[in-house]
Amino acid sequence: MILYITVATVTVLLAAFVNNHPATQPYSITRQQMCNRVCLAAIFLILFSLSAARVNVGNDYAKYVEFMHLVNCDSYVPTEIGFNLLVKILYGLSGFENFLLVFGVYAFVTVFVFLLAMYEGSDDFPLTFFLFMALGYYFQTFSTVRYYLALAVALYAMKFVLRRQWGRFIVTVLLGSAFHKSLLVVIPLYILASLPWKKWQLAFAALFCTTFLFLQDFYLKVVVFLYPTYEDTEYLEGGTSYINILRCGAVLLFAGIVMFMEKRHSGTRETERNDMDVINAADGNVVMGKRRFWFYFYLNLGALVLYVFCSFLPIISRIGYYLTVSQILFLPMLLEQIADRRWRKIFRLGVILAAVLYFMMYLSRASNDGVLILPYKSFFFHDMVNILSDMN
Repeated sequence: MILYITVATVTVLLAAFVNNHPATQPYSITRQQMCNRVCLAAIFLILFSLSAARVNVGNDYAKYVEFMHLVNCDSYVPTEIGFNLLVKILYGLSGFENFLLVFGVYAFVTVFVFLLAMYEGSDDFPLTFFLFMALGYYFQTFSTVRYYLALAVALYAMKFVLRRQWGRFIVTVLLGSAFHKSLLVVIPLYILASLPWKKWQLAFAALFCTTFLFLQDFYLKVVVFLYPTYEDTEYLEGGTSYINILRCGAVLLFAGIVMFMEKRHSGTRETERNDMDVINAADGNVVMGKRRFWFYFYLNLGALVLYVFCSFLPIISRIGYYLTVSQILFLPMLLEQIADRRWRKIFRLGVILAAVLYFMMYLSRASNDGVLILPYKSFFFHDMVNILSDMN
């Protein structure tokens, strides 16, 4: 636990020196740009090294080693073509079942894509990175490595939705889905969240959500059709997270408060009539700012609906995470829109304290089944335990 706290503290301190909207000069690199490169490189190396050096850390590490062995033996595995092809290539190049190299490649790509998405998409990189660490996204990459690679791709793909670059968005998601097919769900969900919803449309959507209460068997059959490996397994048990419900509710409430404060600060009927046109993007583009606000807002509203009405669906949290990961971009954006510096500092402190509390709760159960990121073990000092195939 001390190792994880130290890594989180050091990388957050390094992130504090990063300004992801630096002033630029033609044909030269400014001091801030150089500082950004050094700090980001240091953050990447620390996070990558910790992840790549682990052995049997994560709730499904041994299961993945088993999958890799079966892929190498040309046996059936319920994993996607991207994962299988990567294992085949790396095992072939290594000349033996080098599962450490596979986990290393996953760590490299996952950490790199997350950092790139945060640097390009955040209004305040230091705060976004702090939330990324404190809310456990980084440490969860030790488990379900395929999924968290897909989650990083989903976060990165959000910029294409906001820019209405639908071709790039679809291609990026399809590439990511080659490693975890659940990523395909973001195509309809992100498109829906990007629409300019009217009040009557929201009312109709709310009415539709009630069907999840009465047609559960039908929706479960649809899930089994899409994911036949879930049939007759514990994955169909469903379940929800009250903490995630609380998080979504708190974020939406905060967004509403910011809207109210912004309207009062404007003091003109014209601004009230333009609704959220006062929400401003980092580059000063009001239209893009309005689009970003409502996109992130509807993602969190959709996640809240899923957690409340769709708890019977298998692994609902995975679908929800594709939506709630936007919080690490949304919260810094909302804080930037608070004109009153005193209130901005108060809310910023509240966000930081809430994230620290969540981090403490997360670490307190880090050794529990389903997480298992403690104790940390490295291949420098520990050997891999026998997998199922070794015992047969």
